[in-house]
Amino acid sequence: MTGKPLWVHILTGIGIVILLVVVFLQSLHWITRHDKTLTIPAVTGKSLAEARQILESKGFEVELQDSIYNDTARPLSVLRQFPEAEAVVKVNRTVYLTVNKAIAPLVEMPNLEGLSFRSAEISMNQYSLKLKDTVYRADFAKNSVLEQQYNGERIKAGTKIPQGSEITLVLGSGLGQEDFSVPDLVGLTYNDAKVLLESNGLNVGTVIPNIDPNAFVGRQSPEYMTPDGRVNRIRQGQSVDLWLQPDKPVKVPVVPAPAEQPQQP
Repeated sequence: MTGKPLWVHILTGIGIVILLVVVFLQSLHWITRHDKTLTIPAVTGKSLAEARQILESKGFEVELQDSIYNDTARPLSVLRQFPEAEAVVKVNRTVYLTVNKAIAPLVEMPNLEGLSFRSAEISMNQYSLKLKDTVYRADFAKNSVLEQQYNGERIKAGTKIPQGSEITLVLGSGLGQEDFSVPDLVGLTYNDAKVLLESNGLNVGTVIPNIDPNAFVGRQSPEYMTPDGRVNRIRQGQSVDLWLQPDKPVKVPVVPAPAEQPQQP
């Protein structure tokens, strides 16, 4: 048995290795398709299902990257895509999508009462809330927030509401220019006194001991009359403090003092 020289075996092995490397490189080039590129279609604004169908039909992988909330966009619609539309990429590239949440997240209602209108607007923007309307009420605190309302009702600070909710602000319009007689509230229930004050452009001030709709007004400040029998005067936008009691008070008729007559010469 005759064998080939060792160098022949070595050269044969080297040739086989080179051939395998060439075949591998050629197959790798075919598998990865380095010369194959695609343009990414625009899917922003489309539903997630529609965007996925479009991208996958073009040979792209799709991955949900994030979900945020935008009250002006449709639920589960695509807000952003990466890479962006019209980008030229290799096939099999993964496209990452950011979609709009289906349900608005809840946020805490901030305390806007007592703030200026401008400060209230800034605070609402920080909490992603919208201004629905402004209503003016006679009050000495001009352009100050007197009340915050949601769905027509006063809303307390800290209440959970959906992000993007619309809030109505009740603002002070300042004091009226003319004064008029202080209304006589003693003997009225709290509810009746409140209605009477509001109909005259006046505000309920401090209520002592606490608000009870069925309790009676036993005392008020400013009072209907001064100690010397003259009718007190008040302007729109001012407040009247109320002292309540469970029983209806007995009112003593008070006759207003006669107007001063000019002295005769």
